[in-house]
Amino acid sequence: MNSYESPLASRYAGSDMLYLFSPDKKFTTWRKLWIALARAERELGLDISREQIAQMEACMGDIDYEYAAQMEKKLRHDVMAHIHTFGKVCPEAMPIIHLGATSCYVGDNTDIIIMKEALGLIRAKLLLIIRALADFAQKYKKTPTLGFTHFQPAQLTTVGKRATIWINELVMDFDEVEYRLGTLRLLGSKGATGTQASFLELFGGDHAKVKRLEELIAKEMGFGEVVPVSGQTYSRKVDAGVLATLSGIAQSAGKFAVDMRLLSHLKECEEPFEDRQIGSSAMPYKRNPMRCERICALARNIIANTQNGAMTASSQWLERSLDDSANKRISIPEAFLAADSVLNIYLDVASGIKVFPKVINKHIMEELPFMATENIMMKAVKNGGDRQALHEAIRRHSNAAAAAVKEQGAGNDLVSRLAGDPLFGMTEADIISELEPSGYYGRAPEQVDDFLSGIVRPLLEANEAPEITLPELRV
Repeated sequence: MNSYESPLASRYAGSDMLYLFSPDKKFTTWRKLWIALARAERELGLDISREQIAQMEACMGDIDYEYAAQMEKKLRHDVMAHIHTFGKVCPEAMPIIHLGATSCYVGDNTDIIIMKEALGLIRAKLLLIIRALADFAQKYKKTPTLGFTHFQPAQLTTVGKRATIWINELVMDFDEVEYRLGTLRLLGSKGATGTQASFLELFGGDHAKVKRLEELIAKEMGFGEVVPVSGQTYSRKVDAGVLATLSGIAQSAGKFAVDMRLLSHLKECEEPFEDRQIGSSAMPYKRNPMRCERICALARNIIANTQNGAMTASSQWLERSLDDSANKRISIPEAFLAADSVLNIYLDVASGIKVFPKVINKHIMEELPFMATENIMMKAVKNGGDRQALHEAIRRHSNAAAAAVKEQGAGNDLVSRLAGDPLFGMTEADIISELEPSGYYGRAPEQVDDFLSGIVRPLLEANEAPEITLPELRV
């Protein structure tokens, strides 16, 4: 307990994402890449024996991390340290490990492989959240609620329609993740400056074999293509794009969480709150929206982190510089761990949103008389009233009722004011008959049905989310 540890690891992210960015995942992937390289080189005619490859395969998971640390301290080079560590357990293969390659063969290819797997996990969690919110939208598609513009009461919408706005942004994020997954390419075997000169030398000037080498490696590692051209590294615009994708998810999650915090303040909706959960150490009655607040906090970190990728991409020198490395070691893993944390919390909240219809209806009825005045005016005109005189009367009565609400803390008495004005020729019952909320939320339920049937359900049916064990939320 006397050394810093990242709260992303100790408090927030799930075990699946944590493993993807663990040393074990990284270095076993390095070894898989070395095996793929050796196997492809043997297939293309280099003097590499089956026994050497078999020994590498048998020792792939046998990593002596203490020895690797000793070697790195001695050599000041992490890739060379792990070549020696691998060679220590498969000595027959030692002469051909990393043959023709440069450090970025394992480093960059591994980064792409891990980002691809991490995006796959993000993709799966997006689907789960979309499914949870789709069920919520369907359930509450006809539940009227005040809409807000500028956080001021506006025309009515429905609880379910509001949820479709959250879902739509997640669908946009899902499409963006699909794009990233579809365009991620392995670096391949490009060599020290991207010219593949070392491999051309190995294959005696045979260009076709050098090109085939990359194809074989990519296929074994689960990729259809390698980047067409590069320096020593793949373009760091790839990292910037991935970080931008994660930022988009953070933006969507942050907007949802802000909305939930506002609705919690109104006591209209609430995130899950456990029986023994403490909302405040000082005020026992409080039910602070801590989950959504945490989403907002982590989302802000992800959005800010986007600048790392953009600045790194813009500052690379010619065929290679190393000022990207230390930044990438932090910015990429932490962006994914934070995004994983956000989605875990988002799914927890989305699966258990509490709705309080009576509070919602109370708020509607406090504002609906103002919104209904146009309908009331039209009905009074049909009864023989003067439209201009009625308009002026409504303006005067509305201002007086609003002043009473704001200045005296009174209830909204606009209905009784209008009923008491002979210009309208309407009883209080007549006016109240115009205050049915379902008459004021437009096509909200139909929009929910159209959106779910036209966009969301087809997406979910075409992309079944795998089973995922979600971590228990920690404070």
